[in-house]
Amino acid sequence: MPHLRLEYSANLEEKADMAAICAVAYGAIMASGIFEIGAPRVRAYPAPHYAIADRHPDNAFLDMVFRLGAGRGADDKKRVGDAIMAAVAAELAPLLAAPHFALSLEVVEIDPDLSWKKNSMHARLRGK
Repeated sequence: MPHLRLEYSANLEEKADMAAICAVAYGAIMASGIFEIGAPRVRAYPAPHYAIADRHPDNAFLDMVFRLGAGRGADDKKRVGDAIMAAVAAELAPLLAAPHFALSLEVVEIDPDLSWKKNSMHARLRGK
């Protein structure tokens, strides 16, 4: 149940291909070998209203929150977090080279007692 949520300043759409960023992040998640194919979700949402740092019009941000189910060790969580950050940072290297961009990632473990799920994709994908 890994879910990667990307929230970004709307002006980032002029500077980056958000669909490509989602695909790169998904690839990093799957390449970790930790998750089965029916599990990952990557989605991106623009923030149409924002105020960043000195409010320079070129300022932009991408904030990522990676939520995953309990039970994975700290090493696995760190490894997949490092992989996501590296993949997205590589995709956004030109923006990171400029003085107007902020990229962040937080890995959050979901409390299993406070999380409910139903997923009909697993049975289909496991049957392959």
